[in-house]
Amino acid sequence: VQLQASGGGSVQTGGSLRLSCTASGRTFSSYAMGWFRQAPGKEREFVSAINWRDDSTYYRDSVKGRFTISRDNVKKMVYLQMNSLNPEDTAIYYCVSPTRAVTTAQYMAANPRSDKYWGQGTLVTVSS
Repeated sequence: VQLQASGGGSVQTGGSLRLSCTASGRTFSSYAMGWFRQAPGKEREFVSAINWRDDSTYYRDSVKGRFTISRDNVKKMVYLQMNSLNPEDTAIYYCVSPTRAVTTAQYMAANPRSDKYWGQGTLVTVSS
């Protein structure tokens, strides 16, 4: 399974970015997808996830109302639209997908250490 994230960059506070992730190596439409991030000097943390069955979504509290996750099963892509960015959002963002099809987005949100595949990450820098 390969996950390729893109779309990172540098923006000022209040700006927007859209991250994209393409997946290959298995049936994309049968798995939840998500995003994690790792800020300098901090551990990786859950950001958002989306289920494959009903597109239900989950977010960490600090990004609710600002970030939107979506997926396109035809294109095998998952997106993270990030608005109203602030310096606390500065991090490397990773596209992820659970190793097991039964793992839901809700489970990923509640169990950030659950088994998953990781992409290579894309850097987001927000300046004040």
